[in-house]
Amino acid sequence: MAIDIRPITPEDIPAIVALARVTWLDAYAGIISREQIDYMLAQRYARAGLEADIENPEKWLHQAFVDGALAGFAACEICKGEFKLDKLYIHPGMQRKGAGAALAAHAAALARSHGHSSMILAVNKHNGQAIHAYTKYGFRVRDKIVTRIGSGFVMDDYIMEKPV
Repeated sequence: MAIDIRPITPEDIPAIVALARVTWLDAYAGIISREQIDYMLAQRYARAGLEADIENPEKWLHQAFVDGALAGFAACEICKGEFKLDKLYIHPGMQRKGAGAALAAHAAALARSHGHSSMILAVNKHNGQAIHAYTKYGFRVRDKIVTRIGSGFVMDDYIMEKPV
């Protein structure tokens, strides 16, 4: 299988938003409410916000294609002085084909190229499939946090870290 990683452009945003919805509904159903999923998707995947992220020199958004088909995407940023893998989502039908590992490795290379020796991410404490994948990629739990995100919703996460 050929995996191709490319930057996300403004023209790619509709496909990324659609992919985010599919992956979130698959990954988070049974973990958080549908209301919270819709709230978080609206916050994180508004077109204007994604366009601003694409233009921000301290944020990197990439998409992975497996044999020419969009499989997933990742977003990285500098957050409080640390290199953070902020998003990593793979379409449920494209998982276990190497796109997640390729995007994680690409993020690690970006971290190194920007002078960072480690990379962090936040993952829902109850998302066992993602935690398993991140552990396989070399991440380890560093901390536990609960963050209020508005409208009465919280994120109950592990902060995971890996050396790059």
